[in-house]
Amino acid sequence: MEFTTFFNQYILRPIHDFMMANVGADYGVHTVVNVFEILFLVVILAFCHRKYIKGTHSESLVRGLIVLLVAWGVSELLIKLNLQIIGMFLKVLVTFITVSLIVIFQPEMRRFLGYLGQNDFIVNMFFNKNAENKNADEINVVKELIESIKYLSKTKTGALIVLKSKGEPLNHNDVGTKLNALLSQELLLTIFHPNTPLHDGAVIVDKDRILYAGALLPLTDDPKLSWRYGTRHRAAIGITEISDCVCLVVSEETGDVSISSGGNLKKYEDLGALKTDLERILGYVKTEEDKKQYTFKFENILPSKYKE
Repeated sequence: MEFTTFFNQYILRPIHDFMMANVGADYGVHTVVNVFEILFLVVILAFCHRKYIKGTHSESLVRGLIVLLVAWGVSELLIKLNLQIIGMFLKVLVTFITVSLIVIFQPEMRRFLGYLGQNDFIVNMFFNKNAENKNADEINVVKELIESIKYLSKTKTGALIVLKSKGEPLNHNDVGTKLNALLSQELLLTIFHPNTPLHDGAVIVDKDRILYAGALLPLTDDPKLSWRYGTRHRAAIGITEISDCVCLVVSEETGDVSISSGGNLKKYEDLGALKTDLERILGYVKTEEDKKQYTFKFENILPSKYKE
């Protein structure tokens, strides 16, 4: 059997029969409307993914759901191709897994439905009502870091603070002691106090939370690095060589403050410059666009890549 005959008989004809059975003889006219409907759904789903799912633990669940949808489509195609046993087996398997997911993720679904029931759900979804308060809270994170670094530098207390990028995993196995606590100046100073068990390791920070303390970071193998840099600075450079993160380091000998990013180390003499760079690195810089309240942002619907 030639390829053209096979393609027409087993690919095009089932699609044609499906369209005729579900849409009608004039499905060609309706196809244009269907395309716009599909595009609209894609835009809505992309918006929800970017705003509520991207960078969270639910992202892997969404990938699993997409796999289930693809498997369901494949099962329907197999049934159309008269491969009834394989198609029905795959379809039953997808149905069983789907029902199992509903049972397993029942608490998450309950929270999600409760969130949909909020009075200001639509306003928060499409408008920037809380942008000012959100940015104020995020700038406070930078303030807590700056105040901590200021005290650590003044007292010459060694410190390592790893700032994770949003949604990016930390490519390092030894993650230390799990804390998952809200970031604060008091907690950072307590961790890095010389008489505490965790003061020698690094602190892993994700947005406004301290995930781990006492983490042991890999040392850089760069032979060109100056001998003046000790283990703490080499660890700060090492973690940024293998992960997309930024590492703050305070020297125990001199009290100098530096930031390591992409395997490069930058020393700061002025805390004002350090604060400005931290706001830029963490994405907490307020712009005029961000200050507009109740302003519809169509670009929020489309997914965007991380920009440094």
